[in-house]
Amino acid sequence: MKLANYVEGKWVEGLGEGVPLFNAINGELIAEATTKGLDFGEILDYARNTGSPALRKMTFHERALMLKKLALHLTAKKEMFYKLSYATGATKVDSWVDIEGGIGNLFVYASKGRRELPNEPFFVDGKPEIVSKNGTFIGHHICVPLEGTAVHINAFNFPCWGMLEKIAVNLLAGMPAIVKPATITSYLTQIMVQEIISSGILPEGALQLLCGSTGDLLDHLTCQDVVTFTGSASTGKKLKSHASILENSVRFTMEADSLNCCILGPDAVPGSEIFNLFIKEVAREMTTKAGQKCTAIRRTIVPDNLTEPVIDALKKRLATIAIGDPQKEGVRMGSLAGKEQVKEVMEKVKMLQKSCETVFGNYDDFEVMAADKKKGAFFPSMLLYSKDPLHNMAPHELEAFGPVSTVMPYKTAADAIAIAKLGKGSLVGSIFTEDDSFARQMVLGTAAYHGRMVVINSKSAGESTGHGSPLPHLVHGGPGRAGGGEEMGGMRGIFHYMQRTAIQGHPTTITAITDVYQPKSEQIHTLTHPFRKYFDELQIGETEVTHKRTVTEADIVNFANISGDNFYAHTDVTSLEGTMFTSRVAHGYFVLSMAAGLFVDPRKGPVLANYGLDECRFVKPVYVGATLGVRLTVKEKTAKENKEGERPQGIVKWQVDVYDETGETVAMATILTIVARKE
Repeated sequence: MKLANYVEGKWVEGLGEGVPLFNAINGELIAEATTKGLDFGEILDYARNTGSPALRKMTFHERALMLKKLALHLTAKKEMFYKLSYATGATKVDSWVDIEGGIGNLFVYASKGRRELPNEPFFVDGKPEIVSKNGTFIGHHICVPLEGTAVHINAFNFPCWGMLEKIAVNLLAGMPAIVKPATITSYLTQIMVQEIISSGILPEGALQLLCGSTGDLLDHLTCQDVVTFTGSASTGKKLKSHASILENSVRFTMEADSLNCCILGPDAVPGSEIFNLFIKEVAREMTTKAGQKCTAIRRTIVPDNLTEPVIDALKKRLATIAIGDPQKEGVRMGSLAGKEQVKEVMEKVKMLQKSCETVFGNYDDFEVMAADKKKGAFFPSMLLYSKDPLHNMAPHELEAFGPVSTVMPYKTAADAIAIAKLGKGSLVGSIFTEDDSFARQMVLGTAAYHGRMVVINSKSAGESTGHGSPLPHLVHGGPGRAGGGEEMGGMRGIFHYMQRTAIQGHPTTITAITDVYQPKSEQIHTLTHPFRKYFDELQIGETEVTHKRTVTEADIVNFANISGDNFYAHTDVTSLEGTMFTSRVAHGYFVLSMAAGLFVDPRKGPVLANYGLDECRFVKPVYVGATLGVRLTVKEKTAKENKEGERPQGIVKWQVDVYDETGETVAMATILTIVARKE
């Protein structure tokens, strides 16, 4: 059976013989994979001409809701993925990380898209820059989706998560994707893509799948495309130096396997909670996914006086972890993804053994439960020891991509930092200590060499996600050997698939482009108070100029009594000498409250509730006798998702400009209200 590729809106089998794909546990043939005969230029054009326009015309909120629907659909189908995942050698826990961890990324970006991004197809970045004397010519930045496609070339170790963590970001940004999973485990990616396509949730052209070689696909890239790669550093360098990528300045993100470290603090005592947490984490990182994780702990850095206790404790724990068929009870570590991986890991271990002592494990002699060691791709846990890690470079340069780690002793904190840096760039480093000063020293000393630093102590361990779990909220990537890229990272990742463009013009023009009111833009005045208008009727720039009110000494005294704010500048005129104030000053929050009294229309109407305050600045002291007025302007509008049983509504941001009798602004704020939409 051949795996079909999903391209140009249909499932297509490649021509001729494909690459055979085997069950990693029993060696049985699952399928063949090939992309021979496909026209990769047309595949890219289909994404650009069909998927891209459909996604770009959607708003961030619409894309976010699309991700949520997709996450719910895949959750309902997850048992199908678990069943096939065992063939990759994964245990139930391994599969949970891959399958539900990947779906979790969709949920996170669905939430962030609706909470942190506007209900627009573009993003207004930062604040306006006033670049002219009178403010009639300003600058701003907007981010719009790139008009190409995201090409994701993924590794074999996470066939589900690897795809979902990337497409969650590019789809929310408004860009289609072509996913090319590692061929060896592409059968699991393929069955998930089948479910995604059959759901009909994504617009046509938003997702295509290649089960096999990328052929000449990279030759057809343009400046509007993005390439992401996860895998070995050597392959990544070849891709990064491809002529089309260099000539077209194609955005390229690489997340490569790295020699991640875990550092045990000198405060740890054998048998203590922090010591036991460290042992548990190192063993777990060695054996989860049989060590086939780009974030796995390859270098275990410990105080020299704790070397023997650490090795003894790790040996005892690793000895309890049974290897075998992951579907059988009692098995806690499955196989590698295939026979080729076994060969590669063994070669690297043999090279490491030339300069490191083997303290646990033997690839020539180990037990396998409920499976045939000769048919499956099994490899035992192996723990090595490097006596002089500051001078023995092998464990800092060679990575055995399996259940293998090397213990390295250090004498001083400076030595621990130096050893960690010898990895020449890692995805993640972790520190186990109860001593926050040691944690600070390690983080500041090694952060430049890591994409992520995890500090774990007894207070955080209960809720910690551990050393190796990348989170969609945080960047995943690292410098140097780790590839120099960043993925996910919450909103940071989204802008990798968007073009940030500086725009300049008159404030009114910039307002019209961005749908956000800009300083000194023309204001719109109508006879109807804006609080009497529905969300749909309000215009950006619509302004209400209120009547005025004079501040009295009684106002200040009464507000101090009501609020309990008796700061000296409001209540003690004898203490003002040497301060910035010349007399009793009104409370800033009184000024804001007074402003609300001026601009609010008190009658029941479309404004349903005050939603909060985004920004507030008190820029000029307000003294007794000052006469204040307010300019209330519609700054921005965001329609909310319609929920069953809830009246349709939106969020309106209002600019509140409080000014005195001289015309100068004394306070500025952005308030938010919930406003009903017309039924």
